[in-house]
Amino acid sequence: MVKVAKAHPESLNPSSAKKALEVGPITIANLGNAYKAGVKIAFGTDQGMAPHGTNAQEFALMVRAGMTPMDAIRAATVNAADLLNASADVGSVQANRYADLIAVAGDPLADVTQLERVRFVMKGGAVVKGWTDATAK
Repeated sequence: MVKVAKAHPESLNPSSAKKALEVGPITIANLGNAYKAGVKIAFGTDQGMAPHGTNAQEFALMVRAGMTPMDAIRAATVNAADLLNASADVGSVQANRYADLIAVAGDPLADVTQLERVRFVMKGGAVVKGWTDATAK
């Protein structure tokens, strides 16, 4: 929302843009404090202001707040499944579980923004977006 408020303030009513700019840094600080206190963090998609498909940018915000890249990834997988009481079916790649997979060209533990540039998607065992030499660059 902060990006939208900065880049396209006209797309928000003025009070919403002002609030986003004020609350954004507080949200990052609160996330960092919760993480440091041991609160289980789950990645979610409950906001509607950012364009569809851009939610992977949240990983960088989580890391900026103090989470490790691996813990940010866990927030989107294992933790989210656990908090939804769905751990028996999703959240990790194991036999007899549903698993949608992605692949990126680089190491997301070294650069979590790699998750913003997905090169391969498998959903329900079917390749939805395939890896090619052209997409690897």
